[in-house]
Amino acid sequence: MAELKMPDINNVLIAGNVTQAPVLRRTTNGTPVANFYIASNRKYRDNSGIWRENVCHVGVVAWHKLAETCIDSLKVGSSVLIDGEMQSRTWKTEDGSSRSIVEIRARRIQFLEPSATKDVEEVKTPEATTPEKPQPDDTAFQLIEPTDFDFGYQDLKI
Repeated sequence: MAELKMPDINNVLIAGNVTQAPVLRRTTNGTPVANFYIASNRKYRDNSGIWRENVCHVGVVAWHKLAETCIDSLKVGSSVLIDGEMQSRTWKTEDGSSRSIVEIRARRIQFLEPSATKDVEEVKTPEATTPEKPQPDDTAFQLIEPTDFDFGYQDLKI
């Protein structure tokens, strides 16, 4: 019988709020890398029926253009959805001891709110009026009218 091999799957999808402003560094060959932390909350009911909240703080690392975009777009409190993989790394400190960390290496980051610079530009415009419907923004989820959804039920015969 052939030996079974464990599949190589390392995928993380997590939503949370930025708890520490991203820090941009560059490798020796100039590649940008950004590090920041997010907090992801989980609500649950304990054995006595009381609602509790558990907060998970997770480190995130982003590379290349994604790192630069994080620096430009994220601040403390920003909501994000991160798709990536878990990675661990170990290093020696100045006193010679070893340190290690497990973090998410981001492949994609969805910014769940408009960027701060766009908010500031809108506030600075004195003649700006509040539109009846929110205008779509390329950095936020777009508003889709309910009539735009087509789940294929129109031709369903019961």
